Amino acid sequence: MATPRAGGRYVRLALFAIVLLFCGYSLNRGSPISNNGAASVIPRNDQGTSPDGPEQVVVEHGEKAEPVDNQEDSHAPVKSSNKAAGAKGTVKAALVALARNSDIASMSNSIKQIEQRFNKNYNYDWVFLNDEPFDSDFKKAISAIVSGEAKFGTVPKEHWSYPDWIDKEKAAYAREDMVQRRIIYGGSVSYRHMCRYESGFFYRHELMKDYEYYWRVDPDIKLYCDIDYDVFQYMKDNNKKYGFTISLHEYQETIPTLWETTKEFIDENPQYLDEDNNMAWISDDKGKSYNGCHFWSNFEIASLDFFRSEAYNKYFEHLDKAGGFFYERWGDAPVHSIAVSLFMPKDQIHYFNDIGYFHVPFTNCPVDEATRLAKNCVCQPKKDFTWRGHSCTPRFHTLLGLKRPKGWENFTE
Repeated sequence: MATPRAGGRYVRLALFAIVLLFCGYSLNRGSPISNNGAASVIPRNDQGTSPDGPEQVVVEHGEKAEPVDNQEDSHAPVKSSNKAAGAKGTVKAALVALARNSDIASMSNSIKQIEQRFNKNYNYDWVFLNDEPFDSDFKKAISAIVSGEAKFGTVPKEHWSYPDWIDKEKAAYAREDMVQRRIIYGGSVSYRHMCRYESGFFYRHELMKDYEYYWRVDPDIKLYCDIDYDVFQYMKDNNKKYGFTISLHEYQETIPTLWETTKEFIDENPQYLDEDNNMAWISDDKGKSYNGCHFWSNFEIASLDFFRSEAYNKYFEHLDKAGGFFYERWGDAPVHSIAVSLFMPKDQIHYFNDIGYFHVPFTNCPVDEATRLAKNCVCQPKKDFTWRGHSCTPRFHTLLGLKRPKGWENFTE
């Protein structure tokens, strides 16, 4: 039986242990520390998210965690605090999304995929653009799950409206005709504004001025594999200006006069054609016609300097004056792809064969088993679109003399 003195000692030891546990818990929780050493607790989402503030908002995320060796499971959910596991990437680059307030759930899903698979290690900025002001709910929800800085901007009205030279009645008749012919998005006005904006204006936005490269991210995409290297650094180090994951043929009904309009531009401006261009990829007859091959631009990692170039902007202005974005239904994907194929050396175009990607209805899944295992991929190669008949990626490999992955021939049907 314990003596009163021994019992008191046990009580003191127990109290001391409780105090130690409490101190350890407090230290593990941590607090932001200012430069003068004083602790300051700042609500993370209160910075720059006021609905009464300016439309272009930068949300700062405070101190970044130091890199650690025992990182969390790559499939774990993205956390909303101290997400950064690595140093900030050194390239002037950003992930860019055109979204609306109603996209809050689908955009969040895309962000979580990219943060967990890639950006948690590099903390690149995110730029969100909207044809209407973002509301405070969108800003708070989105800025809680991104690393680096989140920037929110509104598209200028003149970039999301009919230009003066467009005949609205003619455009309305064209939409009605496309609806009758059941052409996808044939009756949509907003889709046409989006295609025109992505073709000629996104890179001009004030929030984009400090960046050299961008990665376009759409709502509700999936990223199936870990990206264990800095894609922006890869592009810069290897002099690549345009990267893609999926390519296919465009619906000719949406672009009946796009190639004729392009040929007019080339005839008037032959100086813009690159000597080592990729014309053979987009034309089967040396430029007489367009075969419809295009990079699926809902995923593209590219040089903003290319889009800012004189060649590209003169080309866009020529297309814009022709009115095909409204009288037909020209998409940004064929516009980007034709420009890249004509005004850029073909060896500056890169196919990301190791990035597992999905945007309804197509999948890019590495068919090589070693790649899938090394990258922790969760996709099924039998769903991969890359080597199938409607894909233009096999043609890309043939024309550029690129090596195909092991076993590709088993995924052609």
